Order: sequence, then C-alpha cells, then structure tokens
Amino acid sequence: MCNGPGAGSGPHDETGPDAAPDAGPAGAPGLAGAPGPDEAAEVREFWTRLGLPGLVDVHTHFMPERVLRKVWAYFDAVGPLTGLAWPISYRHEEDERVALLRSFGVRLFTSMLYPHKPGMAGWLNDWAAGFADRTPDCARTATLFPEEGVAGYVRDAVDGGARVFKAHVQVGAYDPADPLLDPAWGLLADAGVPVVIHCGSGPAPGKHTGPEPVGRVLARHPRLRLVVAHMGMPEYTDFLGLAERYGGVCLDTTMAFTDFSEAMAPFPVAERARLAALGDRIVLGTDFPNIPYPYLHQLRALERLELGDDWLRAVCHDNGAALLRAA
Repeated sequence: MCNGPGAGSGPHDETGPDAAPDAGPAGAPGLAGAPGPDEAAEVREFWTRLGLPGLVDVHTHFMPERVLRKVWAYFDAVGPLTGLAWPISYRHEEDERVALLRSFGVRLFTSMLYPHKPGMAGWLNDWAAGFADRTPDCARTATLFPEEGVAGYVRDAVDGGARVFKAHVQVGAYDPADPLLDPAWGLLADAGVPVVIHCGSGPAPGKHTGPEPVGRVLARHPRLRLVVAHMGMPEYTDFLGLAERYGGVCLDTTMAFTDFSEAMAPFPVAERARLAALGDRIVLGTDFPNIPYPYLHQLRALERLELGDDWLRAVCHDNGAALLRAA
C-alpha cells in the first residue's frame, strides 16, 4: 500500500515524498525473507504446474526514475521513523525490473502511478504512455485527480489506448465521489476501462478511505469497473460486499494474505467462502518492485488459502487477462 507525508510545491514536483507508492501496513515486519537465486524458476514452476501460459499482474509500479528514487528513499527512512525496516526486494534499474518480471513469466503487467495534487496527472500519463510504447507487455496505464480538466485528459488517455487507470484515494487525500470526478467516472464506465483504486483504510485511515465513499461512486456509476487494491485491506468484508452487489467490481490480491499483511491485518478466515464464490473477480496484484519479501511469496500466500487450482488459475492469469484485454 502506499502513503506519503506532506505535499510537494508544484505540479511537477515528482520528487516529493507524496510520490511514495503502495506500501504494506505500516509497522508490519517483512517475514518472508529475501528473494532466492532460483526464484524465477520457482515462480515458473508455480504457474506451469497449474497449466497456465504465465501470469498476469494488474498491480505493478513503474514510474519516472526521479519519482521512484524518492519512493525508495522514503521506504529507506521507514526504519529510522518507526524502528522497523522496509527492505525493497527489487531495487534495480528499470530494464532489469522489466526483465525480472519477464523471467517470472509475467505476460502482462501495469505501470501503477498517481498524483498527489492537481496538475500532475497529465504528465504522469504522458510518461506512462511512453513506457507502454517501449514495453509492449505493460498494459497502457493512466491516472486521474479531482481537478478542472480531468474529463479531458481522461478522454485523451482512453482514446490513446489506456487499458487501466490507477486512483489513490489515500495518497491523493480526495473524495472519490467528488463531483469533479463524475464526468471521468462516466467516461471510464462507458469505455469499460478498469480502475485500480486504493480505497481501503490500510495502512492508516484517511479522511476519504473505506467502503462508504466508493459506494457512493458506484451508486452513481454502477457499470464502473473498479478493482479494489489490496482486497480493500483492512475492510475486507465490506469490499467483498460491494463486489457481490456490483458486477463490475473486482479485488486485487496485492500484499493480501502474505505473512507481512497477515501480521497486521489478517484476512478473516470466515470470509474464505465468499472469496471462493467471487473467484471470477479476484485478480493477481503484487506491488512489485517495492515489496519487502519475494514475489514468489505472494503466490505461495494465495496457494495456502487452499481454494483449489481452478481458483488459482483464474486469479493468477485468466481474470486479469480478461480485465485488461477487454478494455
């Protein structure tokens, strides 16, 4: 999950601490160790055993290098600030990070990025479009913010081929039901383009986090294809309820069920039956590269839910592929 303190000074202040990406529940230890030398082979073995052609990961972070360097500096400071370390498992140059995902067999991924203030979304969208052009296995990603002109740049991104959007209620500190966003939500609902939205109250609640504001958005735009990041952690039950009520709502697995998150915000065992019943609307997400444990651990965490191979096949490939390719 992600949250960053303070605010930058200008619309292109991409180095401000608010650029910090999705981090896990604050203060939770990374319990799964560091990536091993054979991790890529083990990841491939995981999906090969399931008979899959690879993985589809709807929640990975690629962003301008100056932004990412500041992000890593933020996580490096978590130890001194909280007394707990947050080791970045995949602190590599961009081309090496792309190569790692490919070595894992990730066939389709995203470049989740988002603004924390007005005036940022347009240039972030321009960067993401360029990244997708040079990285064809990255689904073209875009973002938005409640501001004048949002409908225009959302339309431009959709017309330019955006296949997924990212919204971050916690970092952006905005109400997703802000009337300024209504035209944009309507455009995205009409276009069928999914939006991965961090709206749960983990790692710390914000003024507009939780299921209620998102429920108001869906009441106005019931066809909107929202993907609730992190399974809505920690309000898992409420967000499962929204998925049951609205057919376009999915949930991504990012950091959920891992040792890291279970130590702070465990998924209720009693809700596993609902998780199984919604197996066609749970999609794989990981938060690569900024996770404090190996990529493989997210997959093992899903496997130990014991919901069956059909469920794993749908979550780790089929649902995400359908979601991103239908846009």
